[in-house]
Amino acid sequence: MGLLDRFFRVVRTSLNDALNGAEDPEKVLEQTAADMQENLLQLRQAVAVAIATQKRSERQYDQAYTKAREFYSRAQSALAKGNEPLAREALNRRQSYLETAQALESELHQQKNSVQQLKTNMRALESKIAQARTRKDMYIARARSAKATQKLNEMMTQVNGGAFDQIEDKILDMEANAAAAAEINQISQDPLETKFSALESGYNPEDNPVDIELAALKARLKLPDV
Repeated sequence: MGLLDRFFRVVRTSLNDALNGAEDPEKVLEQTAADMQENLLQLRQAVAVAIATQKRSERQYDQAYTKAREFYSRAQSALAKGNEPLAREALNRRQSYLETAQALESELHQQKNSVQQLKTNMRALESKIAQARTRKDMYIARARSAKATQKLNEMMTQVNGGAFDQIEDKILDMEANAAAAAEINQISQDPLETKFSALESGYNPEDNPVDIELAALKARLKLPDV
């Protein structure tokens, strides 16, 4: 597991460096997941190459032992026919194939261990990636939620910070200024002009409905006007 341990140390270091650099957590997680997937692909290719090499060595091993058995049979046949030199030559060739087979057997043992270790690492990496995907989705959801909460808090801060209060104060100031201007205009207006303005507008103070009704009531009661 040394290879995987080194790989995950590198991933953790890269992730921490990116996060400390104030990068977007979602982008960092997506890139980390993509890097892990790329490493898994490379590991699968390495496993495939190792298995292919092992299969080739196994074929060479079987061929060497088959040839060794074949030349042993030829040596027996030559010796049975009284041709000892040919039998010796066949046994020498057999010995050569046996040595080749033995060397391949030792190599095969190492290759099988290597393939087994690569397969174990690949399965471990696949499991880690599956876990990482789940955690990545969870962290991305949390990051998005945090962003939304931060944005909402910023908006609430702006509202609570007096944005509407400032607008209301400004409107109140405008209304007060308008009322003051109207009052000043009324004070400064010529009384004669005011009377003519009322006349021109058709307004008569004596046309007050209350005054008219009061006069009618006095007439019925035959009361004098005050």
